[in-house]
Amino acid sequence: MTTALKPLVVATLLALSAPAIAAAGCDGNVTLGSIDSSVADRDVNGSCINELIQDEPNTWGNHGQFVSHVSQVTLDLLKGRQINARERSRIMRAAAQSDVGKTLEVQILTFGDFHGQLEPVKTVISGVASFRGGAEHLSVLLKDRLASNPNTAIVSAGDLIGATPLLSALFHDEPTIEAMNQMGLMINAVGNHEFDEGKDELLRMAHGNQKGGNGCHPVDGCLDGDPFGGADFQFLAANVVDASTGKTLFPPYKVMHFKGNKVAFIGMTLKNTPSIVTPSGVEGLEFKDEAETVNALVPELKKQGVESILVVVHEGGYASGGINACNGASGPIVDIVSRLDDEVDAVISGHTHQAYICNLPNKAGRNILVTAGSPQARYLTDINLVIDTTTRDVAHATASNTELPNWPQSTPDAVAKDPAVTGIINKYLGSSAYQNLANRVIGHNTAVLSRSANGAGESVLGDIIADAQLHATKEPGYGDALVAFMNPGGIRADISYLQGGTEGDGNITYSEAFTVQPFGNSLVTKTLTGAQIEALLEQQFMGCPNMQPFNRILQVSNDFTYTWNAAGPACDKVDPASIKLNGVSIDPNAGYRVTMNSFLADGGDLFTVFAQGTDPLGGALDLDALEAYLLHYGTVNPATYPNAQARIQRAN
Repeated sequence: MTTALKPLVVATLLALSAPAIAAAGCDGNVTLGSIDSSVADRDVNGSCINELIQDEPNTWGNHGQFVSHVSQVTLDLLKGRQINARERSRIMRAAAQSDVGKTLEVQILTFGDFHGQLEPVKTVISGVASFRGGAEHLSVLLKDRLASNPNTAIVSAGDLIGATPLLSALFHDEPTIEAMNQMGLMINAVGNHEFDEGKDELLRMAHGNQKGGNGCHPVDGCLDGDPFGGADFQFLAANVVDASTGKTLFPPYKVMHFKGNKVAFIGMTLKNTPSIVTPSGVEGLEFKDEAETVNALVPELKKQGVESILVVVHEGGYASGGINACNGASGPIVDIVSRLDDEVDAVISGHTHQAYICNLPNKAGRNILVTAGSPQARYLTDINLVIDTTTRDVAHATASNTELPNWPQSTPDAVAKDPAVTGIINKYLGSSAYQNLANRVIGHNTAVLSRSANGAGESVLGDIIADAQLHATKEPGYGDALVAFMNPGGIRADISYLQGGTEGDGNITYSEAFTVQPFGNSLVTKTLTGAQIEALLEQQFMGCPNMQPFNRILQVSNDFTYTWNAAGPACDKVDPASIKLNGVSIDPNAGYRVTMNSFLADGGDLFTVFAQGTDPLGGALDLDALEAYLLHYGTVNPATYPNAQARIQRAN
């Protein structure tokens, strides 16, 4: 071979080298996103070049990171003579032209109004029981979704604790916090029920023994025998201000970093929390307007380089069409969103125990994503944020609600459980403190005692509870009550009955009753005039000066009757002549002894007339009154219960 031929031979060998060393399993060309480099893929020390390139979605925080990575990979390949200079140039050109790293998908997994529902929710339809949700099943779903995309935030929209079943409430909701730690919750925006036991107890839930001591309850200690460490996740309270310090009770927001892209979560509760929480629970706290709070924080976040902003607010609305629809959206969340700064990209809502996926107009008239998926872990909301990694802002946002699995009672192991969460639940279920109380039989029934209201707003279970409260306070010296009222929001569940199943004996246990009335309210009897009772009944309806967000019909004791007209004007829906006690119209000027729970006695649920009552006399706990009444009455048959769902009449 002559010296003149050597360059040609070398060039030919180089040109032939790429296909010559292509390996099985590395077929085709090196592609970067959707761009074909025209360079044949090949094996390099057991890996294909395509594998070394790493162009999978959500791997890179921006396009520049990806191009730099490709530059280094191809330089190493060039130095190792696995590719030539021309091939490197082609691969680099394809990298520059590709969309890899120009967007990043962030997954937000969210739920609301969990209310300490550690065990699955039981539903009985036509005598057949089924179960859905529960912490151990929710945890499996969360961890599966997290594994599918590490760029994930797990968020609660409030009421994580409070109004909880006995399994959580008996231990002051420590089991719920521990379960949430295990399943990886990252953020909880405070809800109104987080304040049920007051500010100090809420701070204990958050911090446990992180600030010294063993973290146990100051009165009951740690009933499970273990120190309480508090939450591993962040409570947020942007609009809750401690009046003594002027600072928010918890941080107003949390900024999370996803491969260098910042996403801020502003968390808060509804501004009307003081009207629906016992005053002692919110003493010394101020609750600010939701939209104004968010808008004031936007400039602060922008200074930190945050362009993607989500609001997590424990307030919501109503919509029809299914859990992934938004027909006829209404309620407070519509107004809140309409006043939000245009920098807000999406809103996660709760409180109303609804599930919906909406796009609602903000202050600028632009539609933004608004989601809700609640209550009691029945749904998981999966939000997909597509972030433009150049502007660091949300380019697109979509969401869907997934219903947690439902399984029949006959197959309790049909749905996967997280053993770590199951262990937490079993620890508390097996404790003597729980066993000795939960399974005590306090009454009997022949069918489901339902909290579902008829068209007039009256339920069988509401009637029973109101009767129980009257029974506890009617005797001289115990209140001399003539009538009792019960707020429907305080009735948290049905009392079930399963013919032919494990509950076929019709036993009502303390645990069941506690789930119905978990707040520990005491009874209060006051004197109201007949005119005040009429004004109280008018406060049940939307549009009256107290501005109920929806019709909220009080449950009434037996022998108290009235009629309301759905077509009547605001503050004039009840016919005064129809308001009767024992068949006799009430006298506007006469005084009547009226029983209510301590929450209503302070004007809760916007029933301010209750607070105007005079000569208050305290009584038994509401749950104790229910237990005593069930023992007095005997077996409850809803079909024959006295005047069941016939005390309130509705015209039109």
